[in-house]
Amino acid sequence: MSESDAASTVPVTVYTREDCALCDAARETIEETAAGLDVAIDLDMVDVDEDPELAEEYGERVPYVLIDGHPAFKYEVDERELRLKLLAAS
Repeated sequence: MSESDAASTVPVTVYTREDCALCDAARETIEETAAGLDVAIDLDMVDVDEDPELAEEYGERVPYVLIDGHPAFKYEVDERELRLKLLAAS
């Protein structure tokens, strides 16, 4: 990957839990929307239950989505808003 590719890859972090249907839907929406926009993402799915501090911070408030390090969505991902955020960050 060249440096320009790395610069245009948008980091997306999703705080999730096991057996979380909303988390699965969020991941699907993020992947499909990014692919549709031809925006490269670096998707990091973080299970909050594997870290006591994250579990305390996020608990039941998942999925919690960060785009380019900035809070973007909680519980549900709005596809139209996601498009705008991904394009702005890329």
